[in-house]
Amino acid sequence: MSSTEQAPTSVAQESTRRRLSVQQAETVAKLTDAAVVVLNEVGFDGLTVRTVAKRAGVAPATAYTYFSSKSHLVAEVFWRRLADGVPEPDSTRSRTDRVTEVLRAVALVAAGQGQLSGAVTVALLGSDPDVEHLRLRIGGFIRVRLAQALDVDPDDPGPVVDTLELLYAGALVHAGMGHLSYEATAERLVAAALRVLDH
Repeated sequence: MSSTEQAPTSVAQESTRRRLSVQQAETVAKLTDAAVVVLNEVGFDGLTVRTVAKRAGVAPATAYTYFSSKSHLVAEVFWRRLADGVPEPDSTRSRTDRVTEVLRAVALVAAGQGQLSGAVTVALLGSDPDVEHLRLRIGGFIRVRLAQALDVDPDDPGPVVDTLELLYAGALVHAGMGHLSYEATAERLVAAALRVLDH
């Protein structure tokens, strides 16, 4: 699969494991919404798929058909928010403005979301195969957005995109560990990106 195929046209109709019917998509949406509520009540350590299922009014067995672990569930929450919150760059803006717009949007996806931000960092570093799949999808999506911003081929984006990917990955881990707010991280990330783009 090429990186241009990483971003589905309707994230709500997708899951890690399969294409979803309307009813299945509604169930997954209930579970991901409930996951954020439960996270803010008990944190990542206290989160379980079973607890989220109960909050969502979904049978635990049904929840496990969609999510193999709590890390998979949290990674899915992040993926959906990322896909909804980072639109295609505005082609009428300058190259620099397009890149900083993408990076700022990526950095702010989990801003102001309580326990979600730290949970995303832990979840995405997990070894669950479904998390690994989402990690690749997330990375591919951001690569496509950066390539679009720079007007280069996503399948062969070059060293600038590679450098920007390293910058945002490090920045999000830094923020997820609680060293800086996501808002402050976004501004530092943009400043670093501007230095890369100036060279």
